Amino acid sequence: MTMDRNRQHEAVMNTAGNLGSSAAPLERDREFGYTRADFNEVRELIYARAGIRLNDSKHEMVYSRLTRRLRALGLADFGGYLALLRHEDHPEWENFVNALTTNLTAFFREPHHFPVLAEHLRGLRHGSTATLWSAAASTGEEAYSMAMIACEAYETLWPPVKILASDLDSQVLQRASEAIYARELVHDLSPERLRRFFLSGSGAREGFVKVRPELRALVTFTKHNLRDDNWDLRESFDCIFCRNVMIYFDKPTQYQVLTRIARVLKPQGLLFAGHSESYFHAADLFQPYGRTVYRHA
Repeated sequence: MTMDRNRQHEAVMNTAGNLGSSAAPLERDREFGYTRADFNEVRELIYARAGIRLNDSKHEMVYSRLTRRLRALGLADFGGYLALLRHEDHPEWENFVNALTTNLTAFFREPHHFPVLAEHLRGLRHGSTATLWSAAASTGEEAYSMAMIACEAYETLWPPVKILASDLDSQVLQRASEAIYARELVHDLSPERLRRFFLSGSGAREGFVKVRPELRALVTFTKHNLRDDNWDLRESFDCIFCRNVMIYFDKPTQYQVLTRIARVLKPQGLLFAGHSESYFHAADLFQPYGRTVYRHA
């Protein structure tokens, strides 16, 4: 009898543990209450708003990035925070998306793309203005790299080029617009490019560089969500850099975004993808043109 009762007790405890697993905290000693259900709701919300799919390995990243917002708002747990986001027009949505958007970039990242861009610009019709789009601009390094290539291709600081740089994260766009970078972020650039395209800071700005006004004038920064059904873009583009953002989308979402990109890319225009991205599932839209470079099918 004693053994049977012990087994019954263990069975009840195991059942209770299983039933409570969806609501139990991921860890007991957290500063803020955070359950598996909270994490799942975060995943649903960021996917619905930004198309970003978070797998199970991201639960710690979600906690660490959003706790700053809970502190700022004086909330005790994730349940209270998520209650705010259930209102689609709540101002906290912008902070929520900003916190979960990954922004990793560098000047001339994936350098094999830039000679292709330079060659394409030199082959465009003289007298026309080339239009370029950095579709996941982050803190601006990609857009300014494109601008430097344009200056070099046309051999002038005032090339006939307009660059649109967009991102979902308004905070990184503000930093990009300021065009100020720590010197270590440009240490891989050649002395010639540093001299031609940057100003060195002094005094309180020592250790920083600033993009020259001529280069800054080539770039317009704006907030844009690639998942939006209607893109408020008033022109088509000769080249579009949309790199290392599609990896956060599932295949159906990728195809939707690529369909919209195809509509705003000129017939002979080029689409530059990230090193781990391939668009074979969109072969009706784009065909390979080089290493992670695509052209209209």
